[in-house]
Order: sequence, then structure tokens, then C-alpha cells
Amino acid sequence: MMTVGKQPIWQQRCTRACLLPIRIVVATMGFFGLVCAFTNRVSIAHIILELVAHRNRTDPIDRKGSGVCAPDGGVSAERINRRINHEWSESLQGFILGCFYIGYFVVHIPGGMLADRFGAKWVLGISMLCSALCTIFTPLIVEIFHEKGLIAVRILMGVAQGSIFPALTVLLSHWVPPRERSTLGAFCYSGVSAGTVVSNLGSGFMIHYLPWGMCLIVFGTATMFWMIAFVLICASTPNEHLFIRPGEKAYLKRHIPVQKEILSTPWRRILFSKALIALAISQMGHDWGFFAIVSYLPKYMSDVLQFSILSNGIMTSLPFIALWLSSLICGFLADWLIRTRRMTLNVERKVFTFISAFLPGVLMVVASYVGCNKSLAVAFFTLSLFTMGPFYAGQKLTPMDMSPTYSGTIMAICNGLGSVIGVACPSIIGIMTTDTTMRQWRSVFWLSFAILVFSGIVFAVWGTADRQAYDPRIQRQRRRKRSHKPLDVFT
Repeated sequence: MMTVGKQPIWQQRCTRACLLPIRIVVATMGFFGLVCAFTNRVSIAHIILELVAHRNRTDPIDRKGSGVCAPDGGVSAERINRRINHEWSESLQGFILGCFYIGYFVVHIPGGMLADRFGAKWVLGISMLCSALCTIFTPLIVEIFHEKGLIAVRILMGVAQGSIFPALTVLLSHWVPPRERSTLGAFCYSGVSAGTVVSNLGSGFMIHYLPWGMCLIVFGTATMFWMIAFVLICASTPNEHLFIRPGEKAYLKRHIPVQKEILSTPWRRILFSKALIALAISQMGHDWGFFAIVSYLPKYMSDVLQFSILSNGIMTSLPFIALWLSSLICGFLADWLIRTRRMTLNVERKVFTFISAFLPGVLMVVASYVGCNKSLAVAFFTLSLFTMGPFYAGQKLTPMDMSPTYSGTIMAICNGLGSVIGVACPSIIGIMTTDTTMRQWRSVFWLSFAILVFSGIVFAVWGTADRQAYDPRIQRQRRRKRSHKPLDVFT
């Protein structure tokens, strides 16, 4: 093979053909990876409406707003034409919606450790491949094994996706320099909301016009194509990438120090750090509010507001479009505030995190008091998720701030604890909404408000974006200065 300098000809041609900096390509692939992951994950919220026998609702809403609303046009015809009507209770439906997080919780910490030690590329790629296979085979498994099969495949999908966020955090910590972290990091993580939009819109249209299983086959196949593209054009670190330009590699090396030696994880210092405890509580509070909307907004709009499946897909996508736009705007705003020194990094992370907890909680509660004004209810839910957007330029980036070396492990701990909420939230909501009335849902939104605000306060008081003492770079600096300051840990 002909070579020029140190690179083969084909490699140089690929380098010249890539018009964008590779770090932007990596962040963009992370964005689309989360889009695919969340289409696999949250489409069940619409599909379960197609699988279960719908309760005949003859109780119109009363003056106090405790009942349900008049059905949307076309709802009755949809329910008559359903070929599958499983008699699943509200609590069983809640468990089905939440059982994904059982598997999700189990592999978080192992996934984070593997990504920290061996690189994120293959951990992320294999996780996405397994998720795609689970999604594609779900219709067949449900056809044969019914609810037991659906529970099993959802748990397996949780196992497959449990490593995604830890691996993605490690990937970004190697590719995104601190001065670009809010913009590129928030853009990458905004794939969560974009994926939910695609899932809601796609599920609504495909289930309306096609057999429900086609929805999952389409989403799973798209995920497999993403995995192939990701493996071909991305690498765990800049040093391993074949097509990166020398100038960009030098820039990243200058701003992202490389940790060459393999270090043991300082578990005690990490686990008993006040910063990590605050981070975990914040993650769990956010996840309660987010999972409540992701898993149950389609059911609320179907059972209480009584939208048709097509209208439901469109209406439930609007809040997540707002969340996606907000997360992008807040990413640029955060970098601008930090770069112009209008806010320190620490203050920005705390302020954005508190806003993303307090305002969504308030607006969820307000949405439950508008009665059967469907347009106003959708408007308040949309505003609620719009104000949740600052979370991705706030708390979500903090593991990389606290310790780039152990960012995957920190993310795994926090996201893993958040997945406990993913198991509990749908089950608790299912128990609280046995009659699926507006009054019962109002209690759910008040509970969500309390949890969100509590978590925001905890992070504002004890959370931090400062580099932690257990990070190797801080330890090297302290050794050079011969300083012996105590660690910020509980003893």
C-alpha cells in the first residue's frame, strides 16, 4: 500500500474528506445514539396502550375536575378495531413500564468501570447492538409469551442499555475540552429528548397505520445501522482515531490531559464524597420527574384527556421538542456565561440544575388543574419540559467536571441510583392511579413537585463542579506543591 509520510493514502483521503472536527462528529454520533436508544426504550409507553383492553369510561368530568374528559374523535373506532386486548391491571402495566430499569440498574457500575478502563467505543457499540436486537424481537416474544415475555425482554433491554450513559460520559470526557463542554455535552445529551420526540411521533403514526410490531422493527433496525456507522467512524480517544487531523489532535491533547497508567478506583473517596451524594440525589429527583412524563404522559393523555393514538403521538411529542430546543439553547448559554465570566462553572451548574427542578414541578401541577382544556394542558406540559432543559447543561455534565478520569464510574453510580427510581416510579404511579382519574393524577404531580424541588435544593447546597481530590490530576498538583489538605469526604 502506498504511503505518504506516516499515513497510508486511504487514511489521508479520509482525513481530508471529513469536513467537521472529529470531536463534533463524535458528539453528533452520541446524539444520534441516544435518539436510537430512547426510541427503543420509550416506545413501550405507546405500545402498551395498543396491547391492553381499554376501560370504558362513562364518568364525565365533574365540577371539581376529579373524573375524565370527553374522548377525542376517532377514539371509539380505534378501540373497536384493536385485535389485542390483554386484561392487564394498572399496577401490572406500571411494572411493565418500569421493569426495564431492573436490568438497567444491574450493569451501570460494571459498564462504567469497563468504559473507564478499556475505552468507551466497544462498550457503547455492543450495548446498542443488544438493545436493537431486543427491540426487533419484542413483537415475536409478546406473541408467544404475552406479559411474561414482555417483562423478560424489557429487563434484557435494560441490561443492554445500562452501559450507555457511563460509556458516553467517558467518550465525551476524552473528546470534549472543558471550554466546549456545555455546548457539545448538552447537544449530545439532548438526544434523550430528541429520541423521545421521534419515539412519540413515530409510534403514533406507525401504530395508527401499521401493525404495532412494525414500530419496534423500524426502531431496532435504525439502531443497528447507527451501531455500524459508529464503529466505523468513531474511536474511544483522539490518539486511536484514524482520520483525525494533526492540529485537532494537538488541540485536544493540550486541553484534555491523557491518563496513561491504569489506576485502581478510589471507591471510598468517591462513594463518601458530599459532592457525589448530592449529585446522586439530584439525579434521582430529576429521573422521577422525567420518567413520570416519559412513561405516563401517553397514558394520561389516553386515559384522562382521551386523545386518540395518532393525536396522542403528536401531542406527547410537543413537550419533548421543547425539551430538546431548551437543552440546546441552555448549552450555548452556559458556555457563554462561563466564557464571559458572568458565572463561574460551579454557580452555572447549580443555577441551571435548580431551575430544571423547580419550574418543571410547578408547571406539572398547574397542568393538572386546567381540567379538560386539552390545549392548555398540553401547553403547560410543554412549558414544564422546556424548563427542564437546563438540566443537561447543569447536573448532567458535572461528573466530567468532578473527575474526567473517573467520570464513567461517577455517572454509573448516579445513573444507576436513578434507575432505581425508574423501577419505582411507574409502579407507584400505577398504584396511585388505579381509577385513572384526574384527581388521582393530581396527587402524582404534587408528589413529583416535592421530589424535584427537594433534589434541586440538595444539589444547590452540597453539589459542586470543582475537580475532586481523588482525581489523579489534582493529586499530581498536590504532590508538586507538597500540600496535605484534607479531602472533602465523610469519615
